[in-house]
Amino acid sequence: MADHPNLIIVRHPLLSDRLAHIRAKDTQPAEFRRLLNQVATLMIYEACRHFETREQQVETPMEFTTVSVLSHEIVVVPILRAGLGMIDGILSIIPETKIGIMGLYRDEITLKPIDYYRNLPANMANMDVLLVDPMLATGGSASAAAATLKKCGARRITMMSIIASPEGTEVMRRDHPDIIIYTASLDRELNEKGYILPGLGDAGDRFFGT
Repeated sequence: MADHPNLIIVRHPLLSDRLAHIRAKDTQPAEFRRLLNQVATLMIYEACRHFETREQQVETPMEFTTVSVLSHEIVVVPILRAGLGMIDGILSIIPETKIGIMGLYRDEITLKPIDYYRNLPANMANMDVLLVDPMLATGGSASAAAATLKKCGARRITMMSIIASPEGTEVMRRDHPDIIIYTASLDRELNEKGYILPGLGDAGDRFFGT
């Protein structure tokens, strides 16, 4: 895989611990959901690190002072289904964020993404867009989602995934070199069915218990 200057692996002891438990095949759906939200909460700080800020005057109980606030509204766009599992963890830190929805699934034969639903806010050109999906596997769905977001006006897109593959990150580097990707782990490879190894299996199935 070519060097990906916009791939950032988030490293923290707590994150590593939660990731170890979420990978385990014996982790039940209820615990999987809790862990997924915790991982999203731990990662969101880093994923927002490059967001622009602006100065603003506020009055404290003592005096006026200059503070830094976010320059743009944030919209979180989960890729259905599994991306929904990261929403609560993100909202626990930035509850004011807007939420867009993109429905994509991967054809199990061709491994190509199929777009079946979208509901996105207007004026995304003025927002910081956070595209979330627990698994960046083949990169097909993420690339298609990013292309759709750009067509809808998004200019500042960040992707957050829990586990990524070299193949998926290479697709994103090729198709969207402007997008910064935050992940908790860059795993070894994909298998013949497009699943990440060692990975954690199908995040959507494990989250929903199906």
